[in-house]
Amino acid sequence: MLSRIKWLGHDTFMIDYENKVIYFDPYKLKEGLPKADYIFITHSHYDHFSREDIDKIVKNDTVFIGPEDVISEIKENKTVLAEIGKESKLDGFSFKSIPAYNTNKEFHPKEKKWVGYIVDIGNVKIYHAGDTDRIPEMKNLNVDIALLPVSGTYVMTAEEAAEAAMDIKPDIAIPMHYASIVGSTKDAERFAELLKDKIQVKIMEKEG
Repeated sequence: MLSRIKWLGHDTFMIDYENKVIYFDPYKLKEGLPKADYIFITHSHYDHFSREDIDKIVKNDTVFIGPEDVISEIKENKTVLAEIGKESKLDGFSFKSIPAYNTNKEFHPKEKKWVGYIVDIGNVKIYHAGDTDRIPEMKNLNVDIALLPVSGTYVMTAEEAAEAAMDIKPDIAIPMHYASIVGSTKDAERFAELLKDKIQVKIMEKEG
């Protein structure tokens, strides 16, 4: 499954699996990418819910998944509300919404009910944490792959993200949220260094 996951920069990932194309938080996309069957949006900030980028990959039957403030802005497509703690089934896979919020800063308040996602596809559970700090809800999430922000400022630092990874205990951890708005590759490398011999870290090459 790892080979099916493409990092497109920032918090943007694409998964292409069994004729399903799934995007998370499309932002600063190049032209010519595959059209989306599903688009997961973690929250309404411009670098996660970007209509300009959505328009590059949307088609008539694209399904949007997102929190209430995102879903309320989407009129032309089918939508699924991301309800925290609820597991929802889609065509051939399922997802569960996990809270995503700050604990020591105010950029992502808990009361907004913004989310991360655990997507269960091909019997592999992939956790996209969204924009978050290390939170109690991460404890023992039982996922195979965890996509975790590492840049600090608006989200976890590399050190905090490494602690979160130890809470989650995935088979593979992938750093994100760097080398775009804030943070650099050094944050991803620091994250990997802290988890050496503990959890396998994959620093992905940006595609596109």
